[in-house]
Amino acid sequence: MGMWALLDAMWEMPAEKRIFGAVLLFSWTVYLWETFLAQRQRRVYKTTTHVPLELGQIMDSETFEKSRLYQLDKSTFSFWSGLYSEVEGTLILLFGGIPYLWRLSGRFCGYAGFGPEYEITQSLVFLLLATLFSALTGLPWSLYNTFVIEEKHGFNQQTLGFFMKDAIKKFVVTQCILLPVSSLLLYIIKIGGDYFFIYAWLFTLVVSLVLVTIYADYIAPLFDKFTPLPEGKLKQEIEVMAKSIDFPLTKVYVVEGSKRSSHSNAYFYGFFKNKRIVLFDTLLEEYSVLNRDIQEESGMEPRNDGEGDSEEIKAKVKNKKQGCKNEEVLAVLGHELGHWKLGHTVKNIVISQMNSFLCFFLFAVLIGRKELFVAFGFNDSQPTLIGLLIIFQFIFSPYNEVLSFCLTVLSRRFEFQADAFAKKLGKAKDLYSALIKLNKDNLGFPVSDWLFSMWHYSHPPLLERLQALKNSKQD
Repeated sequence: MGMWALLDAMWEMPAEKRIFGAVLLFSWTVYLWETFLAQRQRRVYKTTTHVPLELGQIMDSETFEKSRLYQLDKSTFSFWSGLYSEVEGTLILLFGGIPYLWRLSGRFCGYAGFGPEYEITQSLVFLLLATLFSALTGLPWSLYNTFVIEEKHGFNQQTLGFFMKDAIKKFVVTQCILLPVSSLLLYIIKIGGDYFFIYAWLFTLVVSLVLVTIYADYIAPLFDKFTPLPEGKLKQEIEVMAKSIDFPLTKVYVVEGSKRSSHSNAYFYGFFKNKRIVLFDTLLEEYSVLNRDIQEESGMEPRNDGEGDSEEIKAKVKNKKQGCKNEEVLAVLGHELGHWKLGHTVKNIVISQMNSFLCFFLFAVLIGRKELFVAFGFNDSQPTLIGLLIIFQFIFSPYNEVLSFCLTVLSRRFEFQADAFAKKLGKAKDLYSALIKLNKDNLGFPVSDWLFSMWHYSHPPLLERLQALKNSKQD
């Protein structure tokens, strides 16, 4: 009854109060739903203390226990950080944090001699202050996650100095992109007339294509070292596989991901006839820093003939070894190239651009509604940037939740299809063992609550992927 009474009371209020109440109510509803799902998954971590029967061949009990404790720690962390960010967001709304920051930005502009007519300048100061606030409040959480949780479970490779330098660099690079792009977008909306939403959408489309093009060549190298994969068997086999499916490969890079973390990955990028593949050094058995460290630790030189090494040391090295063999790396790439060959990349771009167009169109419909601004404390001005913030972040939030769930479901479907593609290339056996290794290296927990995984997992659970590959292996 309480809930209905609350909704009834809300209905009696003026429009702006209703809007504000609905935004807060929805935000907390989503938060409670996510917390409920996380608690279900947490129960799985707590109660599944032994390797389930069907995983006997896949995971040893030591790795299983390590992964269980890692995921438990991560779930505790995400509970507290999620609670903090929900409470922080609520307090900002209740105490008028957004209009306050807007007035503060106006004051700064005033000191520099820019009056209220310089709305775009004020918007940029607002963006700078808002992103600075969010970077500073997020910093303690990020530090704890990296230097306590990731450190404790053996993933973190960063020093504090490297971390801080990285954070500052990220902030500066973000501003260098965010501020010019935002000022142009606001300018287009201001002068675009009745069809401004079409121009605004086209502008964001161009920006996203340019960013995708320059990201790997100019932005990513600011943070990580990229080296071309040396000539050799692996490079040759990658080129042969790319050619066999007409993938226009121009370069293969190895990125030194191990400076940050021992998590592993691989991806491709580029447009049209200019595609590059990037492999993390942590994915490659031959390149993994961890493997070199283990060899040094155990006194095993890479070129040692192996004589005189105790079985115990060999077992230790075998068990701790990180990364995949060349055949497995090829299978992982077969999966990634499957995404390209099956058009998943293009489909994702088309979906995101259709969504972007729809949002700009609805924004054009709603931007004239004064009550939207009044609801968030803007009684006498309607700045365009604030309109974008209110409509895209708050008013569209129910739509964004539904869309995000649909994209998660679609992504899982694409993953199964890409696995099946790798299988068609004759890589089922190698992909099977690669998935097990990667799960082990990244301490993924192979048991999940069905509701939690349905809502959150963009990749199907490990067992389901292995089952699909196994069926094909036997075919």
